[in-house]
Amino acid sequence: MAKQDIMAKILPAGKGVWVPIDHGVTDFPCQGLEDIETTILALIAGEADVIIAHKGVVDKFSHLCEGTKTSMLAHLSASTRHGGKNHSNKVLVGDVDEAIMRGAVGVSCQVNIGSKKEADMLQRMGHITSEAFLNQVPVLGMLYVRGENVNLMKDDPTKGYAHAARIGFELGCDAIKTVWTGDIASFEKVCRAAPVPLLVAGGPATGDSRQILTMVKQSIEAGGAGVCMGRQIFAHPNATAITQALVMIVHGNHTVDEAMEKCSL
Repeated sequence: MAKQDIMAKILPAGKGVWVPIDHGVTDFPCQGLEDIETTILALIAGEADVIIAHKGVVDKFSHLCEGTKTSMLAHLSASTRHGGKNHSNKVLVGDVDEAIMRGAVGVSCQVNIGSKKEADMLQRMGHITSEAFLNQVPVLGMLYVRGENVNLMKDDPTKGYAHAARIGFELGCDAIKTVWTGDIASFEKVCRAAPVPLLVAGGPATGDSRQILTMVKQSIEAGGAGVCMGRQIFAHPNATAITQALVMIVHGNHTVDEAMEKCSL
């Protein structure tokens, strides 16, 4: 499948509901990921556009996506809670060729801006985007502003996230996971920083469906392209329903009330 065709499937009309479930490498046990097959089936039932997982999960379960609206991306970055001072250093644990062979339609990788190992992670992202370009598959960049060397510009209402989005775009990412900056005005600045789809993260699970959906609605009004949201979805009491509600907002332009009522949230 050509890259443009992959992009059209995973970001229909430029919008997407993407669900990362890579958290089991970083932390485990992890609520919602104990029975990962059941979770994947719930996300497929909710018509998520993309599930992002580590290569072993993609290899084992990508066949479940066949004939559905859902595709899988392989996440190529990893670290664990046991890394001590290096816990924020995301190293590569796979490559693009392998990801494709295991059943992924694209890949993702992470950079923690401000980490002591930022330079190494930038180099790794550049390597992955080069590999992906040669293979004509999409790359999601997960860029977070975190670490002891964060050096924010004066009066930056985005707290570095406009810069992070720009870094991902300039290094060749086709879509970028970013963080809600608290209000529409500041998030507009993040979205204007990169002419590629920006997908908003969810943060730690809260179980507050209205809060989640309201934030997503506002992010789209500010120019966002949807969500790349893990624990708020897979750890939700009804993962299928919250996924369906997000699909209604991201793809159907429904109101929060309409989505909550339709999906019984």
